[in-house]
Amino acid sequence: MVIYALKNAGRTSTSALLLRPWFIVLVIAGAIERLAGLALGVSMERDWVVLLAGTNRPVALAQANAMLNRLDLLCETVGASVFGLLLTKYDIVTCLKISSALMICSFPILVMLGQLINSVSCHALDSSRTPSDESICADLLDVRKIVQNGLSSIKHGWNEYKQQTVLPASVATVFLNFNVALAPGAIMTALLMHRGMFHFPSSNLSISEKCLQISNSCLTGISPSIVGAFSGLCSVMGLVATFISSSLVKRVGILKAGAAGLIFQASLLSIALTVYWAGPISQRTPLLIFLASIALSRLGHMSYDVVGTQIIQTGVPASKANLIGGMEVSIASLAELVMLAMAIIANDVSHFGFLAILSVSSVAGAAWMFCRWLGNPTDEQRELFIFDPHFQLQAT
Repeated sequence: MVIYALKNAGRTSTSALLLRPWFIVLVIAGAIERLAGLALGVSMERDWVVLLAGTNRPVALAQANAMLNRLDLLCETVGASVFGLLLTKYDIVTCLKISSALMICSFPILVMLGQLINSVSCHALDSSRTPSDESICADLLDVRKIVQNGLSSIKHGWNEYKQQTVLPASVATVFLNFNVALAPGAIMTALLMHRGMFHFPSSNLSISEKCLQISNSCLTGISPSIVGAFSGLCSVMGLVATFISSSLVKRVGILKAGAAGLIFQASLLSIALTVYWAGPISQRTPLLIFLASIALSRLGHMSYDVVGTQIIQTGVPASKANLIGGMEVSIASLAELVMLAMAIIANDVSHFGFLAILSVSSVAGAAWMFCRWLGNPTDEQRELFIFDPHFQLQAT
């Protein structure tokens, strides 16, 4: 659909574009791909890894989670770099055809590797099947059944999600998704390109004067190389965190490792927020401190991403892993959507400080909630994490 649009679609208004058949097909295809990707991610991260590594082997589970995140980050980095290299040599249609061919060829490989993993592990992945799986597969073409099953799953998933023992760890993960301002992304890029250098022209100027003022402002923006270096450093920090998290779990246990990651992230984001409010970040020193604090905070973010996943894997029964995992992903996506909606409402770059305060507050709230849960353990929590050094020291 994208190739068709590039070849045949001319300049059209936004309202006309939304009604084009190819655009509707593109949106539907993108939605289905996104749903399938989330389903595969939840199954692999919350179900497959636990069945293969075992909840009673915390170090092995931590290493498996770290490897998954490490490969994910490497593929994103390498994939973006290769696609960018292809764009410098070929036109965009050719690049899209190459990427589509790679995805199509990787599908049978993915299926065969899944079957190979299952056979090598003595069919460990089959243990998560329930008697209702066959009836669900039979109802895939019944629209009424799909709606009924969907509503029932949402209601049942929400009830199970609220009752899980590791709920604070899961809610902390959701809180981290509220941080859309002090993280690499479109909002941060907009700030770096405009804050301190870009000012919206006064309304009493003529159109030509407004255009001239905007063009002059854009010419004084932060160098794109700094923006690119910041994004690259964030990716490197995320990759380094996957190595740190597994060793941290081995030394202090998964619970203290999770608390350390959240506190570290909250502390560095607080420094970044202080630097932002202390003065204009258009100056070199404040800018570097601001960006370095955010980049280093990715160490804590990705560490907790790995450790938090393991905590939920340990605390959630295998029969409910997909249900609760899917509900957590849904709530986290909703949290991110709420923050992006607020960013759309506060679309002026001058409102970035408000979004930054909300971001830091959400991360600090996640750290406080997790530490409070860690400091007031229940008997069920002690039983779940009996192998954790934190509770072994308390027992002695």
